[in-house]
Amino acid sequence: MGHPDFTGNWVLATDNWFMTWIKICGMTNLEDALVAVEAGADAVGFVFYEKSPRCVGVEIVREIVGKLPESVDKIGVFVNELPERVSAIADEAGLTAVQFHGDEYRSPARYVVNRDAFFCLPAAEMVCDLRGQGVFWALPKFPNLAGLLLDSGTQEERGGTGKTFAWGEARAIVAGLLRFHPVVIAGGLTPSNVGWAVDFLKPWGVDVASGVEARPGKKDPEKVRAFVRAARGMDRRTS
Repeated sequence: MGHPDFTGNWVLATDNWFMTWIKICGMTNLEDALVAVEAGADAVGFVFYEKSPRCVGVEIVREIVGKLPESVDKIGVFVNELPERVSAIADEAGLTAVQFHGDEYRSPARYVVNRDAFFCLPAAEMVCDLRGQGVFWALPKFPNLAGLLLDSGTQEERGGTGKTFAWGEARAIVAGLLRFHPVVIAGGLTPSNVGWAVDFLKPWGVDVASGVEARPGKKDPEKVRAFVRAARGMDRRTS
């Protein structure tokens, strides 16, 4: 078995077992990024949202990215930023993909950038749509789509809340969306629950920030390693 890359092709996994794509987000320093890479993460994320305690500057990100392996995805997280500015920052920082984590999913055609893009969908809203006759299936076309991300964030607190969403109700949403797009789950994931989430929701990928931190903006190396081990362990057991 394998997992689809950003183009929808299938990538063979080691020893023929499916590997969940793992992103460790909210990087602010090289040490933490290297820990994530050494632990086996597929991607690291950098937040360019000024209101976030994990916000980091372009110059710092460029320095970090330059010291990471090419095989690791470097993803910039943006909230309601002009697409022209997103592309410019992505170029300057050397990002391989971007993540739109605000209200961009409401009018995605406006957010055409020169990179693969992840669009975040608010899980609570998707669940409400499911209760109301499944309106969420009428999703618009997302340009340069790398994947859809389901998160527990709100307009007041976009991410890094440490709170999970209603996984039980969202299971059907994840399964339905996976028929058409890679789906990444985020929000409240930790080393202790990511294995269960992978088994129950069966997403294409998982994304964590606060769940592996010592404090906002600083990772706990043991938590990062434990998170990757837990996800990979469940991959092996279920493939």
